[in-house]
Amino acid sequence: MGLYRAEVLWTRDGQDFLDNRYSRRHLLRFDGGVELAGSSSPLVVPLPWSDATAVDPEELFVAALASCHMLWFLSIAARRGFRVERYADAASGVMARDGSQRLAMTVVTLRPAVTFSDERRPTRDELLAMHHEAHEACFIANSVKTEVRCEPVGD
Repeated sequence: MGLYRAEVLWTRDGQDFLDNRYSRRHLLRFDGGVELAGSSSPLVVPLPWSDATAVDPEELFVAALASCHMLWFLSIAARRGFRVERYADAASGVMARDGSQRLAMTVVTLRPAVTFSDERRPTRDELLAMHHEAHEACFIANSVKTEVRCEPVGD
């Protein structure tokens, strides 16, 4: 359906490199001009070789799943006539050994809190059904073997 690109740029900047003591900070550039500072996670590569202020691949993975779910949810809610006022998700991911004993993001839990406005609001069952439909439609969730859980918060 489409081709998506991201540019990743890292330079040695005079660091020895061969001693494995080099900065993992790099630049992530996306179409449209957005640039983000990237790095390895300090949980994987210790400071100072990682940059805790930069986004790491694990965080991007969790954010991609949460963002995809949210975009589908908003579309479904609009189609069903529910006006969403606010959507917030405190998503998290767990890195652990998988069945093959390889490190993997084994579980990502989405915790969306959705606020609706207007008089027409979904029942709890309708809300859960919309989240289920969003999960089924999310092409990021459909692309990974990680267990993706959705635990809606509030009404």
